[in-house]
Amino acid sequence: MTNIILCGGNGTRLWPISRTLMPKQFVKLFDDKSLFQLTVERNSKVCDSQFIVSNTEQYFLALDQLEELKKTNNRYLLEPVGRNTAPAIALACMALDKDEIVLVTPSDHLIKDEVEYAKVLYKAKELAQEDNLVTFGITPDFAETGFGYIEAQDLDVLSFKEKPDFKTATSYLEAGNYYWNSGMFCFKAGVFLDELKKYSPEVYETSLQALENSSKDKVNFEKREGSLGYEMIRIKHEDMAAIPEDSIDYAVMEKSNIVKVVPSDINWSDVGSFDALFEELPKDENNNTVNDKHISIDSKNNLVHGVDKYIATIDVEDLIIVDTGDALLVSKKGSSQKVKQVVAQLKKTTQLHNIHLTGYRPWGTYTVLEDSPGYKIKRIVVKPGKRLSLQKHYHRNEHWIVVSGTATVTVGESVKLIRPNESTYIKMGEVHRLENQGKIDIVLIEAQVGEYTGEDDIVRLEDDFKRN
Repeated sequence: MTNIILCGGNGTRLWPISRTLMPKQFVKLFDDKSLFQLTVERNSKVCDSQFIVSNTEQYFLALDQLEELKKTNNRYLLEPVGRNTAPAIALACMALDKDEIVLVTPSDHLIKDEVEYAKVLYKAKELAQEDNLVTFGITPDFAETGFGYIEAQDLDVLSFKEKPDFKTATSYLEAGNYYWNSGMFCFKAGVFLDELKKYSPEVYETSLQALENSSKDKVNFEKREGSLGYEMIRIKHEDMAAIPEDSIDYAVMEKSNIVKVVPSDINWSDVGSFDALFEELPKDENNNTVNDKHISIDSKNNLVHGVDKYIATIDVEDLIIVDTGDALLVSKKGSSQKVKQVVAQLKKTTQLHNIHLTGYRPWGTYTVLEDSPGYKIKRIVVKPGKRLSLQKHYHRNEHWIVVSGTATVTVGESVKLIRPNESTYIKMGEVHRLENQGKIDIVLIEAQVGEYTGEDDIVRLEDDFKRN
C-alpha cells in the first residue's frame, strides 16, 4: 500500500506560525516533530512507501524532513500550481500500478489513537480490495460547523453534506449516522481512475496529458554522506493550469455508487485553528500551554507561543498570544478563525503572510537579521553538497563573511575558497554563485547594500533546483 500525502495549503489559519512558504504541516509543534513527520511515521507502519504531492516551493521541506526520519521509498510529484485534490490524487494514481492500493491523507492532521487507527486502516484496506472507494468518517463529539459531513447507513454512504449551520450540525449529531468528512481515502489506483473518467472525464483526460508531458527523474545525493535518493515527477505549468480545479468529493465521491465509509473514532484533529491547537498542546498547572519563556502571573487558560523572547502575562485568561519575531498575534480564544481576515489584510501591503524571517530553500536557509532602507543583513546556511543558483543583482552589492565551513565562491570567471573569518565582495551586476563542497554546513553573514534589497532582485542564470 502506498501513502499518497497531500501537502498543499497556504497556512493561513495558523498565521503567524504558519506561512505560505512554511505551512503548518512542516512546523515542528509536537515534540520537535511536524504534522507531516507524524503523518509519515503513523502511516509507514502499514504503507510500504510515501508518494508526496507538493508544490515546487515546498517539496524540499518534505525532502529534508523525510531524511530526518530516514525514510526511503519516497516519490514526489511537483505541482507548479494547485488545482485542488482531484487532480493531485489523479496524477499520483496515474503514476502507480492500477492494482496498487493507496491511502490518501492530508499532511496536516493529528491522530492520537493509533491503535484504533490501525484497525480502521485494516477495515478500509479490506473494502478497497473489493473495488470500493473508501472514505473515513470521523465520529463527531460536538456540533462542528467547520467540517463537511457524511451521511451513512452502516458502511454505505448515502450523501455528502456541505458545512452546516449550528442548528443543522446539531441535528446531524442527534441523528447518530453522520460523520465528519476527514479528507482521507483508500482505494485501488485504477478503481479511482475509472470512476474519475466516468464522472469527471475532463479532469481525467487533462491530468493524463499532464502526466504524459511531465519530466521524470531519479535523484541521488552523491555528495551528501548518508543521504537518500528519490524519484520525482515534475508537471509543466501550462499542463497543470489546463486541468479543471475540483475536489475529490465533487469530482468523484458524491457521484460514485461504490463509496463506503469506515466510522473512525481515532482522536482526530485537523488542527485548523489556534483553538484546536490549544487542545492538543501540553499544559501547565494553570492550563497555559507549556513554554519555557512564558512568565505567568495569575494567568490561566492561555495559548502562549514564542521561542525568541520572554513573554510575561499578568491576570489574563483565555487568550492566544503568538510571537514569531516579525509578527505578534493576540486573540481571544474562540475568535482565532478570524486570523484568515488578518492574512487577507496583510496580502494587500506586506509579505508577512508568505514567509518568516527565516526562509527555507532547497540549498538551506536564510534568516533576516536586520532590514533597513539601503541595507539588509542575513545569516545564510548552505547544506553540504548544495549550491545556490548562478545569479546577479541589479540594485545591490553584497559582502559575505564566512563564520564556519568552507565556501566555494564563483564571481565572474574567478572561483575561490573562502574560509572562516575570511570575506568576499560581489559588486552590483556581477555574476556569482555560492557552493558548499564540504561535509559541514556553511554559515555566513551577508550584508546587502543598495537602493533596493528585495528578494525579487535576483536574475537566475542557471538554477540547479529547476534543472534537477
